[in-house]
Amino acid sequence: MRITVLTYVEKEGLADYDGVVDQVADALRESGHEVSVLPIYSDVRRLVDGLEQNKPELVFNLMEMFGENLYGDIDVVGLLELLNVRYTGCGPGAFFLAQDKAVAKRLLAFEGIQCPKFIVFTKEDEELPARGDLRLPLFVKPVRADASIGIDSKSLVHDTRRMRRRVTRIHKRFRDEAMVEEYIEGREFYVGVLGNRKAIALPPIEMDFSGLPEGTPRFLDRNAKFGEGTAEFEGTKAKVAEIDDALRDKLQSISVAAYRALKVRDYGRVDLRLTDSGELYVLEVNASCYLEKNSEFSQAAAAAGMSYPTLVCRIVELAVERYQNA
Repeated sequence: MRITVLTYVEKEGLADYDGVVDQVADALRESGHEVSVLPIYSDVRRLVDGLEQNKPELVFNLMEMFGENLYGDIDVVGLLELLNVRYTGCGPGAFFLAQDKAVAKRLLAFEGIQCPKFIVFTKEDEELPARGDLRLPLFVKPVRADASIGIDSKSLVHDTRRMRRRVTRIHKRFRDEAMVEEYIEGREFYVGVLGNRKAIALPPIEMDFSGLPEGTPRFLDRNAKFGEGTAEFEGTKAKVAEIDDALRDKLQSISVAAYRALKVRDYGRVDLRLTDSGELYVLEVNASCYLEKNSEFSQAAAAAGMSYPTLVCRIVELAVERYQNA
C-alpha cells in the first residue's frame, strides 16, 4: 500500500520529529509498503497539499498536536474525515473522550469500571472550594493535558492548602481546568489493547519504582518520562508483569472494557493501579498510544510474540479491516 506517516514538528521551520516516526516508517517499508513521511507544524494548506501529492491509500497517524494547540490531533483527524482519507487510530470523538479526563472517568463509571473519586475545579471558579468528600492524599493534574504535562513531585498533596495552590497553578500556567482525585497507592500496570470488533489485551506491563530515592512519590512525572539523567528517570523501569493468571485475566478484562467504553479504535493503552487490598482502578485510557520501540505498548507486543514490524503492520491491517467493514 501507499502509506503516509503523518506527524508533527514542535516548531515552525524545523524538520526534526520524534524518532518513533522513522521507526514506524522503516517497519512499514520492511513489510513492502511504499512509505512517505509528512511532518506538519500548523499549516493546514501544507497538510492538504501533502496528502494530495502523496495520494496515500492509508495515513498512519502520529499527530499529537497542531502548532501550539495540544489538542490539535482532534482537529487533524476531523480534517482527514472531511477529506475522506483513511487513517489509523481513533476518530475525533474518541480522541476527545480520551483527552478529557473528567468526561472519560464519568463514562467509565457509567460502565461500572472503577476509577479514583475526583472533582474538577474550573477556571471560572472565583473561590476554590474545599476537597469535598475526597480522602487525602490527593493528586492534582490538568484535565486535558497528556504526556504528564503539569505533573511533577508537587502534584501529590496532603492538605487542602497545597491542593488549592496547585489548582491555581494549573489554571494560570496551563489554562486548563484542574482535576483533583484521590491518590491510589499501589502497583501500577499498563495494558495494551489491539483490535476493534474483537479487541484483545496484550500481556500487562508493570512499572517498577524500586529504583527511586527513599521518600520519592511512586508515580511518573515529566522527569520520570523525559528527564534523562534525573533520579526519577533512572529510578523507574517498565517490565513485563510477573503476576498470576487470575490477576492477569482481571487486568486484561477491565482494560478491554475501558477501551470499548471510550470508543478507542485499532490500538490503545489502559493505565491501572492495584491496591494492597486487591482493588483495581483505571487511571487513564490512552487512545493511539506512543509506539516507540521501547515503549510499554511495544514491550507488551513483544511479550505476546509480536516483532515491532509485525505490530506496526497489524495496526495497518486493523485500520483497513475497519474501513472495509464500514
